[in-house]
Amino acid sequence: MPPARPRVLYVTDLAYPARGRRYGDEDVFLTSRLREHLDLALCHPRDAVALMDGFDAVVVRNSGPVLAYQDAYDAFRERATATGTPVYNPLTGRGDMAGKQYLLDLTAAGRPVIPTVDRPEDLHRLPEAQRYVVKPRLGADSIGLRVVPADEVRGHADGDVLVQPHIDFAYEVSFYFVDHDFQYALHAPHTERRWQLEPYEPTRDDLGFARGFIDWNTLDHGIQRVDACRAPDGELLLVELEDLNPYLSLDALDDAGREAFVSAMTASLRRFLHVG
Repeated sequence: MPPARPRVLYVTDLAYPARGRRYGDEDVFLTSRLREHLDLALCHPRDAVALMDGFDAVVVRNSGPVLAYQDAYDAFRERATATGTPVYNPLTGRGDMAGKQYLLDLTAAGRPVIPTVDRPEDLHRLPEAQRYVVKPRLGADSIGLRVVPADEVRGHADGDVLVQPHIDFAYEVSFYFVDHDFQYALHAPHTERRWQLEPYEPTRDDLGFARGFIDWNTLDHGIQRVDACRAPDGELLLVELEDLNPYLSLDALDDAGREAFVSAMTASLRRFLHVG
């Protein structure tokens, strides 16, 4: 008899109303291809705890901002840790998976990240700006993000939010990795249309920048997206290290690019699940 195929619970919110993106379409495509190698069932993130014991592993994909189901997500992490259920991406990520503390830590370490503080007494560490960005520590998808003038920023820095200078960047660019292998890059050449992405050919320095954060995160398996902005002086600065459920914008790739990504993800999952 042929060996049993791994049974995987694929966590996604197909109906999440993402601005400028179609989460459901991306996961319908991915699962249609992964089914060639794995036995798959899809579920909403709120149903993961009730269903996960019947599967060999859980894949977390386009499950939407955790804030919308924080109680269910906390219960899922607790259950997966207690039972030793393999989760892809592994729950040891140091980026967005663990909140936004990493932006503070990387700022303190002098890494190329948008300067970030959380206390009024630290505002002097930020470059002077006419406007500042204030966002929740546990925010996602721009939920709760505000832009405030310089004379109001001190009143917002209460320890529960992050404060950054508002940077008039040239464009945003995202680098996509499977395990530690670079897959593709996309950028938004029009700053007012963040999710109208086009292929981007990274330079060696660009890839070195992105790989530095992938190495820092120490995840051996999984999909990560490094979001950056091109500052006025030409330097790339980290905006976000998405290591929980990064949207992949596969619709911005051509057929060959999508097939290459599916192959990389399939190989990664097989290694993760120890499938020969």
